[in-house]
Amino acid sequence: MNEVSGGGRKTVMGLPAELIWGYVATVIFMVGDGLEQGWLSPYLIERGLTVQQSATLFAVYGAVLAVASYFSGVLTEAWGPRRVMAAGMVIWLVGEVLFIIYGIQRNNYAVMLPTYAIRGFGYPLFCYSFLVWVTYRSPQHVLATAIGIFWAAWIAGVNVIGSYYPAYTIPWIGPIGTLWSAVIWVLVGGLLGIFLVKGKVSDEPANPKEKLSSLISGLTICIEKPKVALCGIVRTINTTGIGALPVFFPLYLSSQYGISTEQWLKIWGTMWLANIAGDVVIAYISDKWLGWRNTVMWIGSVGCGLASLILLYMPEFFGRNLWLITLAGIFYGAALTGYVPISAIVTSLAPDKKGSAMAVVSFGAGLSYFISPAIVGSFIGSIGVHGVMWIFAILYFISAILMIFIRLPESTEVPATEN
Repeated sequence: MNEVSGGGRKTVMGLPAELIWGYVATVIFMVGDGLEQGWLSPYLIERGLTVQQSATLFAVYGAVLAVASYFSGVLTEAWGPRRVMAAGMVIWLVGEVLFIIYGIQRNNYAVMLPTYAIRGFGYPLFCYSFLVWVTYRSPQHVLATAIGIFWAAWIAGVNVIGSYYPAYTIPWIGPIGTLWSAVIWVLVGGLLGIFLVKGKVSDEPANPKEKLSSLISGLTICIEKPKVALCGIVRTINTTGIGALPVFFPLYLSSQYGISTEQWLKIWGTMWLANIAGDVVIAYISDKWLGWRNTVMWIGSVGCGLASLILLYMPEFFGRNLWLITLAGIFYGAALTGYVPISAIVTSLAPDKKGSAMAVVSFGAGLSYFISPAIVGSFIGSIGVHGVMWIFAILYFISAILMIFIRLPESTEVPATEN
Protein backbone atom coordinates (compact mmCIF):
# COMPACT_ATOMS: atom_id res chain seq x y z
CA MET A 1 0.00 0.00 0.00
CA ASN A 2 1.35 3.44 -0.98
CA GLU A 3 1.51 6.25 1.51
CA VAL A 4 3.31 9.58 1.68
CA SER A 5 6.07 10.05 4.23
CA GLY A 6 6.56 13.17 6.25
CA GLY A 7 9.01 14.47 3.66
CA GLY A 8 6.44 14.06 0.88
CA ARG A 9 8.00 10.96 -0.62
CA LYS A 10 5.80 8.00 -1.53
CA THR A 11 6.52 4.83 0.38
CA VAL A 12 5.42 1.21 0.25
CA MET A 13 5.31 -0.33 3.73
CA GLY A 14 7.76 2.33 4.85
CA LEU A 15 10.17 1.80 1.95
CA PRO A 16 10.76 4.34 -0.85
CA ALA A 17 8.34 3.55 -3.67
CA GLU A 18 10.83 4.57 -6.36
CA LEU A 19 13.02 1.57 -5.49
CA ILE A 20 10.39 -1.18 -5.81
CA TRP A 21 11.13 -1.94 -9.46
CA GLY A 22 14.78 -2.29 -8.55
CA TYR A 23 13.95 -5.18 -6.23
CA VAL A 24 11.97 -6.86 -9.01
CA ALA A 25 14.82 -6.31 -11.48
CA THR A 26 17.30 -7.78 -9.02
CA VAL A 27 15.30 -11.01 -8.75
CA ILE A 28 15.06 -11.46 -12.53
CA PHE A 29 18.66 -10.47 -13.27
CA MET A 30 20.06 -12.80 -10.62
CA VAL A 31 18.09 -15.80 -11.89
CA GLY A 32 20.12 -15.51 -15.08
CA ASP A 33 23.36 -14.93 -13.26
CA GLY A 34 22.98 -17.78 -10.79
CA LEU A 35 21.17 -20.57 -12.60
CA GLU A 36 24.42 -22.48 -13.24
CA GLN A 37 25.86 -22.02 -9.75
CA GLY A 38 24.60 -25.25 -8.20
CA TRP A 39 25.48 -27.62 -11.08
CA LEU A 40 28.23 -26.17 -13.27
CA SER A 41 31.10 -27.65 -11.24
CA PRO A 42 29.91 -31.29 -11.32
CA TYR A 43 28.93 -30.85 -14.99
CA LEU A 44 32.43 -29.67 -15.94
CA ILE A 45 34.04 -32.45 -13.91
CA GLU A 46 31.89 -35.00 -15.73
CA ARG A 47 33.29 -33.55 -18.99
CA GLY A 48 36.89 -34.12 -17.93
CA LEU A 49 37.93 -31.26 -15.62
CA THR A 50 39.44 -32.03 -12.22
CA VAL A 51 38.04 -30.66 -8.95
CA GLN A 52 41.09 -28.39 -8.74
CA GLN A 53 40.50 -27.02 -12.26
CA SER A 54 36.86 -26.36 -11.47
CA ALA A 55 37.86 -24.63 -8.25
CA THR A 56 40.38 -22.51 -10.18
CA LEU A 57 37.68 -21.46 -12.65
CA PHE A 58 35.47 -20.24 -9.81
CA ALA A 59 38.43 -18.65 -8.02
CA VAL A 60 39.35 -16.58 -11.09
CA TYR A 61 35.70 -15.61 -11.43
CA GLY A 62 35.68 -14.62 -7.75
CA ALA A 63 38.82 -12.49 -8.09
CA VAL A 64 37.25 -10.48 -10.91
CA LEU A 65 34.00 -10.36 -8.96
CA ALA A 66 35.84 -8.81 -6.00
CA VAL A 67 37.31 -6.03 -8.13
CA ALA A 68 33.97 -5.30 -9.78
CA SER A 69 32.23 -5.33 -6.40
CA TYR A 70 34.62 -2.69 -5.11
CA PHE A 71 34.16 -0.44 -8.13
CA SER A 72 30.39 -0.78 -8.02
CA GLY A 73 30.10 1.32 -4.87
CA VAL A 74 32.42 4.16 -5.77
CA LEU A 75 31.35 4.29 -9.43
CA THR A 76 27.72 4.57 -8.34
CA GLU A 77 28.59 7.66 -6.30
CA ALA A 78 30.62 9.13 -9.15
CA TRP A 79 28.54 8.30 -12.23
CA GLY A 80 25.12 7.38 -10.90
CA PRO A 81 23.58 3.91 -10.54
CA ARG A 82 21.73 3.83 -13.85
CA ARG A 83 24.90 4.09 -15.96
CA VAL A 84 26.76 1.56 -13.83
CA MET A 85 23.83 -0.88 -13.96
CA ALA A 86 23.69 -0.58 -17.76
CA ALA A 87 27.42 -1.27 -18.01
CA GLY A 88 27.03 -4.30 -15.78
CA MET A 89 24.27 -5.77 -17.93
CA VAL A 90 26.21 -5.35 -21.19
CA ILE A 91 29.44 -6.78 -19.78
CA TRP A 92 27.59 -9.80 -18.35
CA LEU A 93 25.88 -10.56 -21.67
CA VAL A 94 29.16 -10.38 -23.60
CA GLY A 95 30.87 -12.70 -21.12
CA GLU A 96 28.01 -15.22 -21.14
CA VAL A 97 27.84 -15.49 -24.93
CA LEU A 98 31.61 -15.96 -25.27
CA PHE A 99 31.65 -18.46 -22.39
CA ILE A 100 28.98 -20.64 -23.98
CA ILE A 101 30.10 -20.52 -27.63
CA TYR A 102 33.89 -20.69 -27.27
CA GLY A 103 34.28 -22.22 -23.83
CA ILE A 104 31.55 -24.68 -22.85
CA GLN A 105 30.45 -25.87 -26.29
CA ARG A 106 34.05 -26.52 -27.35
CA ASN A 107 35.05 -27.82 -23.90
CA ASN A 108 38.00 -25.41 -24.01
CA TYR A 109 39.21 -24.76 -20.48
CA ALA A 110 41.67 -22.07 -21.60
CA VAL A 111 38.77 -20.06 -23.01
CA MET A 112 36.43 -20.81 -20.09
CA LEU A 113 38.75 -19.03 -17.64
CA PRO A 114 38.76 -15.52 -19.18
CA THR A 115 35.19 -15.58 -20.50
CA TYR A 116 33.68 -16.71 -17.21
CA ALA A 117 35.79 -14.04 -15.54
CA ILE A 118 34.29 -11.38 -17.83
CA ARG A 119 30.88 -12.39 -16.52
CA GLY A 120 32.21 -11.68 -13.04
CA PHE A 121 32.39 -7.97 -13.87
CA GLY A 122 28.73 -7.85 -14.74
CA TYR A 123 26.45 -8.67 -11.85
CA PRO A 124 28.24 -6.62 -9.12
CA LEU A 125 28.05 -3.51 -11.27
CA PHE A 126 24.33 -4.07 -11.77
CA CYS A 127 23.18 -5.32 -8.36
CA TYR A 128 25.56 -3.64 -5.94
CA SER A 129 25.00 -0.29 -7.64
CA PHE A 130 21.32 -0.70 -6.87
CA LEU A 131 22.23 -1.64 -3.27
CA VAL A 132 24.07 1.66 -2.88
CA TRP A 133 20.94 3.33 -4.27
CA VAL A 134 18.95 1.61 -1.52
CA THR A 135 21.28 2.81 1.26
CA TYR A 136 20.99 6.42 0.11
CA ARG A 137 17.24 6.53 -0.47
CA SER A 138 16.04 4.54 2.60
CA PRO A 139 15.36 6.25 5.95
CA GLN A 140 17.71 5.22 8.76
CA HIS A 141 14.96 3.58 10.85
CA VAL A 142 14.16 1.06 8.08
CA LEU A 143 17.63 0.78 6.56
CA ALA A 144 18.33 -2.80 7.66
CA THR A 145 14.87 -3.83 6.49
CA ALA A 146 15.41 -2.20 3.08
CA ILE A 147 18.77 -3.93 2.75
CA GLY A 148 17.22 -7.20 3.93
CA ILE A 149 14.63 -7.00 1.16
CA PHE A 150 17.42 -6.39 -1.37
CA TRP A 151 19.21 -9.54 -0.23
CA ALA A 152 15.92 -11.44 -0.21
CA ALA A 153 15.42 -10.38 -3.84
CA TRP A 154 19.03 -11.23 -4.71
CA ILE A 155 18.76 -14.67 -3.12
CA ALA A 156 15.32 -15.34 -4.61
CA GLY A 157 16.93 -14.95 -8.02
CA VAL A 158 20.38 -16.49 -7.71
CA ASN A 159 19.72 -19.28 -5.24
CA VAL A 160 16.00 -20.12 -5.12
CA ILE A 161 14.60 -19.71 -8.64
CA GLY A 162 18.14 -20.13 -9.94
CA SER A 163 18.28 -23.57 -8.27
CA TYR A 164 14.79 -24.93 -8.92
CA TYR A 165 14.71 -23.66 -12.50
CA PRO A 166 17.68 -25.73 -13.83
CA ALA A 167 16.50 -28.78 -11.87
CA TYR A 168 13.60 -28.88 -14.36
CA THR A 169 15.16 -27.33 -17.48
CA ILE A 170 18.33 -29.45 -17.63
CA PRO A 171 16.34 -32.68 -18.24
CA TRP A 172 14.23 -30.77 -20.79
CA ILE A 173 16.61 -28.54 -22.81
CA GLY A 174 19.97 -29.69 -21.46
CA PRO A 175 22.80 -27.77 -19.73
CA ILE A 176 23.72 -25.69 -22.79
CA GLY A 177 20.11 -24.68 -23.44
CA THR A 178 19.75 -23.74 -19.78
CA LEU A 179 22.83 -21.52 -20.00
CA TRP A 180 21.43 -19.78 -23.10
CA SER A 181 18.16 -19.09 -21.30
CA ALA A 182 20.14 -17.04 -18.79
CA VAL A 183 20.62 -14.39 -21.47
CA ILE A 184 16.87 -13.74 -21.53
CA TRP A 185 16.61 -13.46 -17.74
CA VAL A 186 19.49 -10.99 -17.50
CA LEU A 187 18.30 -8.88 -20.42
CA VAL A 188 14.77 -8.55 -19.01
CA GLY A 189 15.95 -7.84 -15.47
CA GLY A 190 18.58 -5.41 -16.66
CA LEU A 191 16.20 -3.35 -18.76
CA LEU A 192 13.64 -3.20 -15.94
CA GLY A 193 16.21 -1.89 -13.50
CA ILE A 194 17.73 0.63 -15.88
CA PHE A 195 14.51 2.19 -17.12
CA LEU A 196 11.96 1.80 -14.30
CA VAL A 197 13.84 2.62 -11.07
CA LYS A 198 13.33 6.26 -10.12
CA GLY A 199 15.08 8.73 -7.85
CA LYS A 200 18.69 9.88 -7.47
CA VAL A 201 21.43 8.50 -5.21
CA SER A 202 22.06 11.98 -3.86
CA ASP A 203 20.16 15.23 -3.99
CA GLU A 204 23.40 16.91 -5.03
CA PRO A 205 24.73 16.36 -8.58
CA ALA A 206 27.99 14.42 -8.91
CA ASN A 207 31.08 16.49 -9.65
CA PRO A 208 33.13 14.85 -12.46
CA LYS A 209 36.34 16.18 -10.86
CA GLU A 210 35.63 14.09 -7.78
CA LYS A 211 35.43 10.74 -9.63
CA LEU A 212 39.09 9.83 -9.07
CA SER A 213 39.02 10.88 -5.42
CA SER A 214 35.87 8.81 -4.99
CA LEU A 215 37.72 5.73 -6.24
CA ILE A 216 40.65 6.38 -3.91
CA SER A 217 38.39 7.04 -0.92
CA GLY A 218 37.20 3.45 -1.09
CA LEU A 219 40.74 2.47 -0.11
CA THR A 220 41.60 5.27 2.30
CA ILE A 221 38.39 4.86 4.30
CA CYS A 222 39.76 1.57 5.67
CA ILE A 223 42.66 3.52 7.17
CA GLU A 224 40.53 6.42 8.36
CA LYS A 225 37.88 4.14 9.86
CA PRO A 226 39.37 0.71 10.77
CA LYS A 227 35.94 -0.58 11.82
CA VAL A 228 34.85 -0.29 8.20
CA ALA A 229 37.75 -2.58 7.27
CA LEU A 230 36.64 -5.06 9.93
CA CYS A 231 33.13 -5.01 8.45
CA GLY A 232 34.67 -5.83 5.09
CA ILE A 233 36.42 -8.87 6.59
CA VAL A 234 33.20 -10.04 8.25
CA ARG A 235 31.33 -9.64 4.97
CA THR A 236 34.00 -11.71 3.22
CA ILE A 237 33.57 -14.55 5.73
CA ASN A 238 29.77 -14.25 5.39
CA THR A 239 29.62 -15.96 1.99
CA THR A 240 32.97 -17.76 1.96
CA GLY A 241 31.57 -20.98 3.43
CA ILE A 242 28.30 -21.02 1.54
CA GLY A 243 30.01 -19.97 -1.71
CA ALA A 244 32.27 -23.02 -1.61
CA LEU A 245 29.55 -25.63 -1.19
CA PRO A 246 28.52 -25.95 -4.88
CA VAL A 247 32.16 -26.55 -5.87
CA PHE A 248 32.59 -29.79 -3.91
CA PHE A 249 29.62 -30.71 -1.70
CA PRO A 250 27.26 -32.05 -4.43
CA LEU A 251 30.07 -34.34 -5.60
CA TYR A 252 30.56 -35.54 -2.02
CA LEU A 253 26.84 -36.23 -1.54
CA SER A 254 26.67 -38.01 -4.88
CA SER A 255 29.70 -40.26 -4.36
CA GLN A 256 29.05 -41.07 -0.70
CA TYR A 257 25.25 -41.10 -0.47
CA GLY A 258 23.92 -41.36 -4.03
CA ILE A 259 22.23 -37.96 -4.03
CA SER A 260 21.76 -36.75 -7.63
CA THR A 261 22.45 -33.26 -8.99
CA GLU A 262 18.70 -32.62 -9.33
CA GLN A 263 18.12 -33.65 -5.70
CA TRP A 264 21.00 -31.43 -4.58
CA LEU A 265 19.58 -28.47 -6.49
CA LYS A 266 16.28 -28.86 -4.65
CA ILE A 267 18.10 -29.02 -1.29
CA TRP A 268 20.11 -25.94 -2.29
CA GLY A 269 17.01 -24.06 -3.42
CA THR A 270 15.12 -24.88 -0.23
CA MET A 271 18.08 -23.67 1.82
CA TRP A 272 17.83 -20.29 0.14
CA LEU A 273 14.06 -20.21 0.32
CA ALA A 274 14.47 -20.29 4.10
CA ASN A 275 17.04 -17.54 3.75
CA ILE A 276 14.58 -15.27 1.94
CA ALA A 277 12.05 -15.53 4.76
CA GLY A 278 14.80 -14.91 7.28
CA ASP A 279 16.24 -11.92 5.41
CA VAL A 280 13.11 -9.90 6.00
CA VAL A 281 12.17 -11.27 9.44
CA ILE A 282 15.67 -11.12 10.94
CA ALA A 283 16.30 -7.65 9.48
CA TYR A 284 13.08 -6.39 11.09
CA ILE A 285 13.99 -7.97 14.44
CA SER A 286 17.47 -6.47 14.13
CA ASP A 287 16.04 -2.99 13.45
CA LYS A 288 13.50 -3.13 16.27
CA TRP A 289 14.87 -5.28 19.10
CA LEU A 290 18.08 -7.27 18.87
CA GLY A 291 20.35 -4.63 17.36
CA TRP A 292 22.55 -4.83 14.29
CA ARG A 293 25.84 -5.91 15.91
CA ASN A 294 24.29 -8.63 18.07
CA THR A 295 22.40 -10.01 15.08
CA VAL A 296 25.59 -10.37 13.00
CA MET A 297 27.56 -11.80 15.92
CA TRP A 298 25.14 -14.44 17.22
CA ILE A 299 22.67 -15.31 14.46
CA GLY A 300 25.05 -14.83 11.55
CA SER A 301 28.52 -15.77 12.74
CA VAL A 302 27.89 -18.35 15.46
CA GLY A 303 24.80 -19.68 13.69
CA CYS A 304 26.63 -20.29 10.39
CA GLY A 305 29.57 -21.93 12.14
CA LEU A 306 27.24 -24.44 13.78
CA ALA A 307 25.17 -24.87 10.61
CA SER A 308 28.26 -25.78 8.57
CA LEU A 309 29.06 -28.63 10.93
CA ILE A 310 25.45 -29.81 11.14
CA LEU A 311 25.22 -29.96 7.34
CA LEU A 312 28.47 -31.96 7.24
CA TYR A 313 27.55 -34.53 9.88
CA MET A 314 23.83 -34.92 9.19
CA PRO A 315 24.27 -37.45 6.35
CA GLU A 316 27.15 -39.11 8.20
CA PHE A 317 24.92 -39.94 11.19
CA PHE A 318 21.59 -40.44 9.43
CA GLY A 319 22.61 -41.56 5.95
CA ARG A 320 20.77 -40.69 2.74
CA ASN A 321 17.89 -38.93 4.44
CA LEU A 322 16.92 -36.06 2.13
CA TRP A 323 14.51 -34.57 4.62
CA LEU A 324 17.12 -34.26 7.37
CA ILE A 325 19.79 -32.96 4.98
CA THR A 326 17.29 -30.38 3.71
CA LEU A 327 16.47 -29.45 7.32
CA ALA A 328 20.17 -28.85 7.96
CA GLY A 329 20.26 -26.69 4.86
CA ILE A 330 17.26 -24.70 6.06
CA PHE A 331 19.08 -23.98 9.33
CA TYR A 332 22.15 -22.84 7.37
CA GLY A 333 20.06 -20.58 5.13
CA ALA A 334 18.27 -19.05 8.12
CA ALA A 335 21.53 -18.44 9.99
CA LEU A 336 23.01 -16.58 7.01
CA THR A 337 20.34 -13.92 7.37
CA GLY A 338 22.09 -12.78 10.53
CA TYR A 339 24.69 -11.07 8.34
CA VAL A 340 22.14 -8.77 6.67
CA PRO A 341 22.73 -5.77 9.00
CA ILE A 342 26.44 -5.56 8.09
CA SER A 343 25.63 -3.11 5.25
CA ALA A 344 23.59 -0.95 7.63
CA ILE A 345 26.44 -1.05 10.15
CA VAL A 346 29.12 0.00 7.68
CA THR A 347 27.11 2.92 6.27
CA SER A 348 26.38 4.11 9.82
CA LEU A 349 30.09 4.06 10.59
CA ALA A 350 30.72 6.33 7.58
CA PRO A 351 27.50 8.31 6.97
CA ASP A 352 29.30 10.92 4.86
CA LYS A 353 30.92 8.30 2.59
CA LYS A 354 28.29 5.64 2.18
CA GLY A 355 29.34 4.71 -1.34
CA SER A 356 32.95 4.24 -0.31
CA ALA A 357 31.95 2.25 2.76
CA MET A 358 29.64 0.08 0.68
CA ALA A 359 32.51 -0.44 -1.77
CA VAL A 360 34.46 -2.12 1.03
CA VAL A 361 31.53 -4.39 1.92
CA SER A 362 30.83 -5.17 -1.74
CA PHE A 363 34.51 -5.95 -2.26
CA GLY A 364 34.31 -8.37 0.67
CA ALA A 365 31.26 -10.02 -0.87
CA GLY A 366 33.06 -10.49 -4.16
CA LEU A 367 36.33 -11.56 -2.52
CA SER A 368 34.55 -14.41 -0.77
CA TYR A 369 33.88 -16.01 -4.15
CA PHE A 370 37.63 -16.01 -4.78
CA ILE A 371 38.63 -17.26 -1.34
CA SER A 372 36.04 -20.05 -1.09
CA PRO A 373 37.03 -22.04 -4.21
CA ALA A 374 40.69 -21.26 -3.51
CA ILE A 375 40.38 -22.93 -0.11
CA VAL A 376 38.67 -25.92 -1.71
CA GLY A 377 41.31 -26.25 -4.42
CA SER A 378 44.16 -25.91 -1.91
CA PHE A 379 42.95 -28.25 0.83
CA ILE A 380 40.43 -30.74 -0.59
CA GLY A 381 43.22 -33.09 -1.70
CA SER A 382 45.03 -33.13 1.64
CA ILE A 383 42.37 -32.85 4.36
CA GLY A 384 39.26 -33.89 2.46
CA VAL A 385 35.67 -32.70 2.72
CA HIS A 386 35.58 -32.83 6.52
CA GLY A 387 38.70 -30.70 6.89
CA VAL A 388 37.48 -28.10 4.41
CA MET A 389 34.10 -27.80 6.15
CA TRP A 390 35.86 -27.31 9.48
CA ILE A 391 37.93 -24.49 7.95
CA PHE A 392 34.77 -22.66 6.98
CA ALA A 393 33.14 -23.26 10.38
CA ILE A 394 36.21 -21.80 12.13
CA LEU A 395 36.13 -18.75 9.86
CA TYR A 396 32.52 -18.12 10.89
CA PHE A 397 33.47 -18.28 14.56
CA ILE A 398 36.32 -15.84 13.88
CA SER A 399 33.82 -13.38 12.40
CA ALA A 400 31.89 -13.51 15.69
CA ILE A 401 35.07 -12.49 17.52
CA LEU A 402 35.67 -9.62 15.09
CA MET A 403 32.18 -8.26 15.75
CA ILE A 404 33.17 -7.66 19.39
CA PHE A 405 35.39 -4.81 18.17
CA ILE A 406 32.74 -3.19 15.94
CA ARG A 407 30.58 -0.76 17.90
CA LEU A 408 28.28 1.80 16.37
CA PRO A 409 28.21 5.55 17.06
CA GLU A 410 25.90 6.43 19.95
CA SER A 411 23.88 8.69 17.66
CA THR A 412 22.95 5.80 15.38
CA GLU A 413 19.23 5.06 15.49
CA VAL A 414 19.32 1.40 16.46
CA PRO A 415 18.15 -0.43 19.58
CA ALA A 416 19.78 0.29 22.90
CA THR A 417 21.40 -3.15 22.87
CA GLU A 418 23.98 -1.81 20.40
CA ASN A 419 25.40 0.76 22.82
